[in-house]
Amino acid sequence: MALVVFLRGVNVGGRRRLRPSVLATELADHDVVNVGAAGTFVVRKPGPRAAFRAELLRRLPFEAEVVFCEGRDIVRLERENPFGAKPTSPDRVRFLSVLSKPVRARPRVPISIPSDGKWFVRVIARRGRYVFGEYRRHMKTIGYLSRIDELFGAPATTRNWNTVRSIVRVLKTPM
Repeated sequence: MALVVFLRGVNVGGRRRLRPSVLATELADHDVVNVGAAGTFVVRKPGPRAAFRAELLRRLPFEAEVVFCEGRDIVRLERENPFGAKPTSPDRVRFLSVLSKPVRARPRVPISIPSDGKWFVRVIARRGRYVFGEYRRHMKTIGYLSRIDELFGAPATTRNWNTVRSIVRVLKTPM
């Protein structure tokens, strides 16, 4: 199965700008498909991971945290859908955060951030390196999302649940 690559902190707030579609074209030998604008890729022919990682890092215009996941893991997570069938309200966004490494920290979920008053980020579940939650559409949210790193003791990169669904569609598309 293919590899899914998440770049952390790309194209956020006008900093660390990257044109993911151009990068995907540059990595065409690996059959790379760009998913969205945040630095998310499906790599259908990664070859040896260390060699692919080295080539990817060489082509980036800045240093970046790179997280690899097995495509089959993302398909399984989307199929299991921790959010259930209930639709969300328009002011909330469901998300998946991928921790950059396995961690021992096991905070009790659900977690609301901030813990008192109106929450902006809510963590509802965790499965290994994968953290699921929702956030409110608000300017303060980006700052609260960074608390996931602190809670779990590892850098996390976050994607909208719709992006996860898009990744799965690419993974299920024949090459």
